[in-house]
Amino acid sequence: MVPRLRVGVLFGGRSGEHEVSVMSAVSVVEHLDPSQYEVICIGITPQGDWVKVPSPQADWTTSGARSVSILPQPNGKGLCYGDGSSEPLDVVFPVLHGPYGEDGTIQGLLELAGLPYVGAGVLGSAVSMDKDVMKRLFLQAGLPVLTYRRVMRRLWEQDRCSVLARLEDHVGYPCFVKPANLGSSVGISRAKNRRQLELGLEHASLYDGKMLVETAAPDAHEIECSLMGNDDLQVSIPGEIIPSRDFYDYAAKYEDGTSQLLIPAPLAPDVTARVQQLALAAYRAVDASGYGRVDLFVQRQDHRVWVNEINTIPGFTSISMFPKLWEASGVGYSELLNRLITLALERHADKERNVTSCKPNR
Repeated sequence: MVPRLRVGVLFGGRSGEHEVSVMSAVSVVEHLDPSQYEVICIGITPQGDWVKVPSPQADWTTSGARSVSILPQPNGKGLCYGDGSSEPLDVVFPVLHGPYGEDGTIQGLLELAGLPYVGAGVLGSAVSMDKDVMKRLFLQAGLPVLTYRRVMRRLWEQDRCSVLARLEDHVGYPCFVKPANLGSSVGISRAKNRRQLELGLEHASLYDGKMLVETAAPDAHEIECSLMGNDDLQVSIPGEIIPSRDFYDYAAKYEDGTSQLLIPAPLAPDVTARVQQLALAAYRAVDASGYGRVDLFVQRQDHRVWVNEINTIPGFTSISMFPKLWEASGVGYSELLNRLITLALERHADKERNVTSCKPNR
């Protein structure tokens, strides 16, 4: 019999998306085929402590939880315990949304540890997490993005009136205020006037030292495309989100359950092709690998398309768009996980071919 792969599922994390990460991990663990994989559940608490738990839903404070770590050195034996014992891991599946998980930090640790892992590498993760840097790369690649300006928390706290005036001149209303390094719509608000803009910046500044203020897309479909691949890429059919609220905020995504997902999105064939083309270009622009989800806007009147952002660790919950779009494209949830793990192993094997000592040409 072929031995099962030991998959370390990493979830939780030290960010505002901790709870969403746990929900995603529940779905991932449930859909990993037990005949192919031995799943090791590794939770990271909001304080940053690592614990091995029986399942993502388990009480992390019980005696069944053990403190663990991954050493930043090749052949570090995978998962290490405080008593000096260890157990191997064949591949790591980070289901960590937001900072300290989706931003290249965990990816850097896994690179140092020499462990294969699912998803984008250090560079792709880092630039995709920072919405400001991400949009600069989109613009450099010639992709259409909405008008935006970045705001640093320090400058906002020093001179609010000047910041507000500059944003009104360059961005205008209505607009969206976002922490630059967060997802799941945490800390995001819509502003229709100066007072709402001020409150939005105040709220977003709780989560990050850098914020984005972006023009609202005028009367547009909110479209998402799922992608996977390293060099050879696949793109799903697009889907449309109909938010239950003023916009697709945290509550609309995860709490009230009344937002609608239209799969496939009701777009003309040529518009669908344009959306998929731009999604692929966005994926390549940030050097993504493994998988990701690209969010776009399509204006209803003239079908103009804007690229909004890319998520390199999109939601994996039972209601998340990423797996739903692949299911509608003919790839079921369990098969999707199989492919992502295969991509992780392939990417690691290719990287292992690199020479790590100087061998001058003779």
